[in-house]
Amino acid sequence: MGKIVFGFLAGLLFGIGLVVSGMSNPAKVLNFLDLFGTFDPSLMFVMGGAVVTVFIGYRLVLKRELPILSDAFQIPTRQDLDKNLIIGAAMFGIGWGIGGFCPGPAVTAITLGSEGIAYFFPAMIVGLMISKVLKS
Repeated sequence: MGKIVFGFLAGLLFGIGLVVSGMSNPAKVLNFLDLFGTFDPSLMFVMGGAVVTVFIGYRLVLKRELPILSDAFQIPTRQDLDKNLIIGAAMFGIGWGIGGFCPGPAVTAITLGSEGIAYFFPAMIVGLMISKVLKS
């Protein structure tokens, strides 16, 4: 029960952060990505804040022997780049640049009724399903 409650609270906090930062607004994201047009650098502060928070948070959390709500830390160990990772990252970036959403903000944007989410979210779900089929 604790995992569910704290998972919900963490997701809620993340969603609020996406809305407050403007990440759930595709126009703001697209302006950030438009380096030679209507460039809006304000999302650099969001990324900088996220990097600093994760950097400090990981150092604090990993001082523990075990996580509070699990039996082990789930930390990726692979450090190599493969074709699937590179193609997936490219598709992610292209989709982000076309739609102005990445998955987290897309879920948040559903609750806000953001413009374009009615097209983006179903396409994202289909893409996830295709990816799962291709992996198997």
